[in-house]
Amino acid sequence: MGGENQTWVSEFILQGLSRDWETQVSLFVLFLAMYLVTVLGNTLIILLIRLDSRLHTPMYFFLSVLSLVDICYTNSTVPQMLVHFLSSRKSIPFHSCVFQLYISLAMGSTEFFLLGAMAYDRYVAVFHPLHYTVIMHGGLCLGLAAGCLAAGLSNSLMQTIIIFQLPLCRNVINHFACEMLAVLRLTCVDISFNKVMVAISGFLVIMLPCFLVLFSYVHIVATILHIRSTQGRRKAFGTCASHLTVVSMCFGTAIFTYMRPVGGSSAEQEKMVALFYAVVTPMLNPLIYSLRNKDVIGALGRTDFKLCTCTSMCKCS
Repeated sequence: MGGENQTWVSEFILQGLSRDWETQVSLFVLFLAMYLVTVLGNTLIILLIRLDSRLHTPMYFFLSVLSLVDICYTNSTVPQMLVHFLSSRKSIPFHSCVFQLYISLAMGSTEFFLLGAMAYDRYVAVFHPLHYTVIMHGGLCLGLAAGCLAAGLSNSLMQTIIIFQLPLCRNVINHFACEMLAVLRLTCVDISFNKVMVAISGFLVIMLPCFLVLFSYVHIVATILHIRSTQGRRKAFGTCASHLTVVSMCFGTAIFTYMRPVGGSSAEQEKMVALFYAVVTPMLNPLIYSLRNKDVIGALGRTDFKLCTCTSMCKCS
């Protein structure tokens, strides 16, 4: 019975966010603009860090990796959602659904581990400023980034295999993408084991990095408060404020979604939270880091100056 059902499901139908045509057109325009801001903003961050030698530090290395992860995550779901806004039939082939779930879950998991690594970087910068470059050397940064990616890919592979081995009774997904909890609702067998796996995965992928971030920042804040100089405290808080803002958004939405029982929240609530995490957070990351970071703003100004100089020289020649 389960094998027949799984063979029969050759495609899935995504219900999306709305069935009203005018609403869908409005959402298309809105999310297209947000998608473009996300891709352009994160690409700009990567290019600035690559082109400006003053940003070749561990903190900005992790920021560039975070921007790359955000681009990959957004591209795994948003382009298809935009197409479906203007389509009468919102279908996705079975294998495309599997791939979408795998990539989105992998990039999401990688981002949590990466935020934990960034918290450790800030911890070292505050507690060991004189030995910062020695401790956070290039090999360690590359190793941490590679470890975050490997952990995210491994977690996603395990979850994807377990989910799509289940027999499916329906092929209509009440979501705008192939999301883990939404696909689990299609099964026609007991999913108690999957609930346990989601809880274990959520603890390892979300809560452990969250505890690491909290541990780091409790010590960082305690140390900053002992700084006598007001300017020194302001500068120290400034180096951590952007990271804390991003961490609060990412971990807050993920804990609300995945650290509750599968039936603990409605499908509509999960769609709204997933939408915030898939569209809003990746868009805000470059804005938060660029608007709150003088180094990035300075790099943007220097890059613009170089481009203008090169353009003028080319015209003169």
